[in-house]
Amino acid sequence: MENSEVRSLAGGANQRGLRDHNGRLLLSLMQRHGPMPGSELARLSGLSPQTVSVILRHLDEDGMISRGAPQRGRVGKPRVPVGLNPDGAFSIGLKIGRRSADLLIMDLHGQVRGQIQDTYAYPDIRQVMGFLERGIGELTAVLPTRLRGRIAGIGVARPHELWIWPETIGAPPAALDGWRDIDFTQEVARFSPLPVFVENDTTAACRAEQVYGRGREFRDYAYFFIGSFIGGGIVLNHSVFDGARGNAGAMGSLPTRDAGGRPAQLIDTASLHLLERRLVAAGHDPARLWTLPQDWTGMDEVLEPWLDGAGAELARAAATVCAVIDFEAVLIDGGFPAEVREALVTRVRAALRDVDLRGLVPARIEAAAVGGNARGLGAACGPVFAQFLLNTHAGFAAG
Repeated sequence: MENSEVRSLAGGANQRGLRDHNGRLLLSLMQRHGPMPGSELARLSGLSPQTVSVILRHLDEDGMISRGAPQRGRVGKPRVPVGLNPDGAFSIGLKIGRRSADLLIMDLHGQVRGQIQDTYAYPDIRQVMGFLERGIGELTAVLPTRLRGRIAGIGVARPHELWIWPETIGAPPAALDGWRDIDFTQEVARFSPLPVFVENDTTAACRAEQVYGRGREFRDYAYFFIGSFIGGGIVLNHSVFDGARGNAGAMGSLPTRDAGGRPAQLIDTASLHLLERRLVAAGHDPARLWTLPQDWTGMDEVLEPWLDGAGAELARAAATVCAVIDFEAVLIDGGFPAEVREALVTRVRAALRDVDLRGLVPARIEAAAVGGNARGLGAACGPVFAQFLLNTHAGFAAG
C-alpha cells in the first residue's frame, strides 16, 4: 500500500556459517520493502556491505533475485535496486473449505499464475484428493517447461478438527472421519514428489495478510477471517504466532451467547453458515456464497441482518482478545466481496461503542486487504517460508 508504513525486521549476523539465515533475511527484506540497493539492504539488515554483496551474488546465481536499472543522479557509483525475481520460485496452495476447495499456483511475488475451484455439499476426502491430483497437473502446465522445476512444494490449509461439526456442515454421519488421521505427505506422495506443508486454514489466511496485505503496517494484531466457520490468527512482533499445537488464534471458539441467551461460541453466531441458512429459508441459491467470481447483489434483506448480528459479535470478540494481548489493531477479512467486508467493518466499529472497554486500550478496527483468496495464498506461503524466508515463530507442520 503506497502511503502505509512498513516496519522493518530484525537484523542479521556477520558470523561465518549463517549464510542461510542471512540469505533468508535479505530475501525477506526484499519481499517486505520491495527492490532496493545493496547499501540499503546492508543498513536494514545490519550486515556489512561485503557480506550483502556475497549473498546477493549467490542469490543471483540461483535465479532468486533480479536487478533493476541503475539509479543515477547521485554523487558516486549509480545504485542498482535488487528485488525478488517472480520466477525465482513457485508454490502450490490448496485450501480445503467446508463448501469448496481452491487450488492455486503462486510466484515469488505472491501473484497467482493459475487457479481452479471445486465446490461440494461437504468435503469428501477422496473427492478433495482427486481434485488436488488433477489440479497439480493442470496448474503445472501453466508454467513454461523451464520453470516447472522451481515449484517449491504444496501448502495445505485445512480447518482445525474438520470432523467435529458434521451436523452443522450438513454431512452424513461419520462422513468426515477420514480427515481425523489423514497423513497428507503420504497421500500426496502417491502422485507428486513435492514436499507438503500443512497449516490451519485461518492461520494461513492470517499469514497471507501478513505477507501480502495490511499486516505490514502493524507489529501486533488480531485477525478474524469469516468463512463458512469463523476463525482467525495472531501476529506478534511481525510474525504469525502458531502456538504450541498450531492452534493459536482459534477465534471461532471464543465464548459468547446465542440469540436465546444460551452459552455458545463465536463460530455459532458470526459465521457464514448462518447466512447460508437464511438464504435457503428466503429461497436463494446458497451456492452463490462460495462460487467464484462472487456476486452477492440482490440479497440485502438477508445480508443486512447477518451483518448487524456478526458486527455486534465481532465487536465483543475484539474487546475480549485485546484484554489478553494489547493489540494495535484487529483486522477483519472473509470469504466475501470487498464491499461486504467494508460494511462489516463499519458495523464492528459502531458496535464497539456499546462495549464496556474499561481497563482496555481500544485497538483499531481495520479491513484486511487480501480477501477471499487469503487461505489459498497462505497455504502457498508454506513452502516459500520453509525454504526461502524468515519466520521468527514456529512455522509449518510437515505432513
